[in-house]
Amino acid sequence: MSRTSADKPEQGSRTEQRPPHFVQSLERGLAVIRAFDHTRRQLTLAEVAKITGLDRAAARRFLLTLVDLGYMMTDGRLYSLRPRILELGYAYLSSLSLPEVAQPHMERLVAEVHETCSLGVLDGEDVVFVARVPVKRLMTVPIMVGSRFPAYPTSMGRVLLAGQPDQWLNGYLASAHLEPITDRTVTDPARLRALVDEARDQGWAIVDQEIDDGSRSIAVPVHDGSGHVVAALNVSMLAGRGTAETMRDFLPAMRRAADQIEADLRPGSQHQEIGLIG
Repeated sequence: MSRTSADKPEQGSRTEQRPPHFVQSLERGLAVIRAFDHTRRQLTLAEVAKITGLDRAAARRFLLTLVDLGYMMTDGRLYSLRPRILELGYAYLSSLSLPEVAQPHMERLVAEVHETCSLGVLDGEDVVFVARVPVKRLMTVPIMVGSRFPAYPTSMGRVLLAGQPDQWLNGYLASAHLEPITDRTVTDPARLRALVDEARDQGWAIVDQEIDDGSRSIAVPVHDGSGHVVAALNVSMLAGRGTAETMRDFLPAMRRAADQIEADLRPGSQHQEIGLIG
């Protein structure tokens, strides 16, 4: 008689050779969490041990530790997950849904400022465009979602660099190849660090024709629920349409858009509730 998937031991029971870095206790703890699903909302200690392949003593230790951490509850016999378990998947869910969350707010921002808006994230030393709403105009810069640019000469890049820990930023400045792209590109590490620090202090950055002759951009950060910078929102325009100083006029609208995106990314927001249920 074959066993059902519910009866098969989870990863916690595997005995094959593991690499030296492998932490088996973490694997077993995750197996205990995965023992619960929509068909197994409440389980006894014996049931958890059977599903995971752990002995009862080990399963009990993991269950009680999860109870102590607030991820699980028990009435003394039955164990079940608590809503806090959603924190473990929130970072992934929020990053996955970021473009969809941001798109309507970006569209409203473009309608207000009449310039192109983009959203980018930091990938290594580059900025990757994950959402973009172009203004409807004959002459626009042909940048697509998925395009990547070096972080140092872009407004989004400087905002994202400003959101990194100092130790990471010091390593970046020591190793990044800061080559001139236009005659305005900042390539001196000390000057770039000063500009990044300025962006961190004031909460925005302007880049004037450093990555492309004839275009300017301004960017503000987008934070997750923990206050970490996870993305940057920018508005770009052709240099002939205004000066770097006049771009500051976009800041109130940009900050409102960033605030709205952040609100939609917070746990418990309507978007997050729909995303988790769906």
